[in-house]
Amino acid sequence: MIVVTLQRDKCIGCNYCVEFAPEYFRMSKKDGKSVLLQSTEKRGFHTMKTKQHSALEACEKAAKACPVKIISVKEV
Repeated sequence: MIVVTLQRDKCIGCNYCVEFAPEYFRMSKKDGKSVLLQSTEKRGFHTMKTKQHSALEACEKAAKACPVKIISVKEV
């Protein structure tokens, strides 16, 4: 299981996550911040769980590219 977490409130809208993992991230047209697709929100943390192993590599690249380091990726 791959677990991806996004602290959306701290997003600066740089768009790197969408460039590296477009199947998991989109930019909001309302506020210009990143949206983690198919995620649930709890206390400002947006979390997506998936069994697709392809998510690991793509989301890790997005996490490393994020200048404010608000994306975390874990394999559990």
